[in-house]
Amino acid sequence: MPAQIPPSLSTARRSAIARIVAQSGAARVVDLVQQFGVNAATIRRDLSELERQGLLRRVHGGAVAVETARPRESETQAARIGRAAAELIAAGETVFLGPGPLSLEVARWLANRSRMTIVTNGLEIAHWVATHTHHNLIVTGGQAEGRDLGLFGHLTRMALSSLRADHVILELGGVSAVEGLTDDHLEQAEIAQLLLGTGAEVIVLVPVERVGRVAAAYIAPVSDADAIVTAREAPSAVLWDLTECGVRVVLA
Repeated sequence: MPAQIPPSLSTARRSAIARIVAQSGAARVVDLVQQFGVNAATIRRDLSELERQGLLRRVHGGAVAVETARPRESETQAARIGRAAAELIAAGETVFLGPGPLSLEVARWLANRSRMTIVTNGLEIAHWVATHTHHNLIVTGGQAEGRDLGLFGHLTRMALSSLRADHVILELGGVSAVEGLTDDHLEQAEIAQLLLGTGAEVIVLVPVERVGRVAAAYIAPVSDADAIVTAREAPSAVLWDLTECGVRVVLA
């Protein structure tokens, strides 16, 4: 029989593993084996126990981070994604929010933060921020298009070229480790390319059904995103491929 590991040692190791995954967004079994000096079977048991506790999500070859706040029974996937993205924003920062229902959820979770500046090319988001928050609001010009009431065109590009933000938050039509960041809306893809060049932290919001999907218009390699936020129901294999590209994956 193999020697029994003292409970205090296994507990300490699991706590350390949970911190590593939470801070890095992902961890590989092979790296954890080397770091802690135990075999792969022990690490896999640790990951299984941490997954049972809701502290991470096991995927092929390792684990990825999950949002640790416990969702309410009635909370939708969109609300969970919005909350997880909002947790990446600090008080007083400047945030660009692109159009879309997930971006609107982020705005709702930012409503009670200390005063911050929100820049948007989404009319629905602008209206909600103006009527429900005390934040500074900057709205780009442009032509309103689509169900999400996004503003696009020359005026939008001109406005964004002179604005700076700490974070850029974009809801896109597809995210793939191989095919990169994509969207079905050509104007949205063009705006996204412009924003990726500003030097801001880029947070991409993706509903579960678009994780691994490839949309029509190519924007950039997936590694150009600093973080991808989706729901924990997303397919494990695709999530692991994204983390292998060096992107932080946040599961809500």
